[in-house]
Amino acid sequence: MDFNKLVARVKGMLLAPRQEWPAAASEPATPADLYKNYIVLLAALPVVFGFIKMSLIGVSTPFTGTLRTAVGAGIGAMLLSYVLALAGVYVIALIVDALAPTFGGQKDRTQALKTVAYAYTASWVAGVAQIVPGIGLLIAFAGGVYSIYLLYLGLPHTMKCPQEKAAGYTAVTIIVALVLSFLFAAVVGAVVGVGSAMRGASIGASSDKGQFDPDSPLGQMERWGKQVEQAGKRLEEAQRSGDEQAQADALRQMMGAAFGGDGSVESLPPERLRAFAPASLAGLERSDLTVQRNSALGMQISEVRAVYGDADGRTLELEITDTGTAQALLAFAGWAGMESESESSSGYEKTYRDGGRLVHEQWDRDASWGEYSVVVGERFTVKVSGAASGAAQLRRAANEVDLRGLEALRDHGVKRQ
Repeated sequence: MDFNKLVARVKGMLLAPRQEWPAAASEPATPADLYKNYIVLLAALPVVFGFIKMSLIGVSTPFTGTLRTAVGAGIGAMLLSYVLALAGVYVIALIVDALAPTFGGQKDRTQALKTVAYAYTASWVAGVAQIVPGIGLLIAFAGGVYSIYLLYLGLPHTMKCPQEKAAGYTAVTIIVALVLSFLFAAVVGAVVGVGSAMRGASIGASSDKGQFDPDSPLGQMERWGKQVEQAGKRLEEAQRSGDEQAQADALRQMMGAAFGGDGSVESLPPERLRAFAPASLAGLERSDLTVQRNSALGMQISEVRAVYGDADGRTLELEITDTGTAQALLAFAGWAGMESESESSSGYEKTYRDGGRLVHEQWDRDASWGEYSVVVGERFTVKVSGAASGAAQLRRAANEVDLRGLEALRDHGVKRQ
């Protein structure tokens, strides 16, 4: 890594972006080069300083004093946030590349990755301000806004789109980025909480073609990207046809390919998912049940929540989530080999694989409270939380759910491209 070159690029993007973008667009590069020489370092800034803020400095709140995240959990959250940031840049680049013909641009995956990486510069650098009391949030917000401006300036140079279409191209890209953030948050929250980490996520590349190691997480994502490329070609055909409905359908298919791996995925309808919440759990009767399915741009997530209790006031909560179109994110969790374990005098938290399934377990001995969640079929998550005699009781409760039945539905609603 040429650190001086990296600093010069950051300064150029922040202080003179109109002059920097043409130079950046014309430079030869591979995706591996961009990751190793730029993205892996800058993407680490907001997550590292976020850890410093939450676990070392803490957040001051009225009446309660300073709140801090446990260091072990904070490190796990930092590592997980980092690997998702690396993945997110690549996914958004795939979308930018696929959308190029729609806005009069030229498809080029490396240039798309340049676009996203360099546009993120302001947001990543502003993430350092998290540790500044009072105005840190404002600075971070300003960095995000400036990144949108950088994206707008860069698209005509990197993706060769007409200047008059850059605003629309930027708007669609920002929508995709926001949806991606929502899906990451939903999946991570359902699967592993804040105390997870990852291992084995190194980036490798063949020197001649700039490809990622096929066995690495980003190598898996590169193969995933080929599905997006095919969906992008269908979007181009729809664009040429002039049929607005065909264009809308093609855009949804492309989004489905990006987040579903090899096609769009229709999550289970609410009444189908409801059947997996038993009438009783761990000897407690069900007292409340809610089911919902949310969708946007062809992406769907379904969820059922049930509360179980008895006359003594003991309760357990069951959450079953069909990540639907976002199932590829769960697959990515598997590719990354996420595992972690931390323990204190009051309890423990760990993420591990059990029989091929990703499991997250948390237990607070002082409160006799915990949660147990498991990923089923790299698509569904089942989580049981509440007061119990021990984590083993929560694990047994989760196994009362028809996990094999859920696993059998892993391909339900998958529309192959």
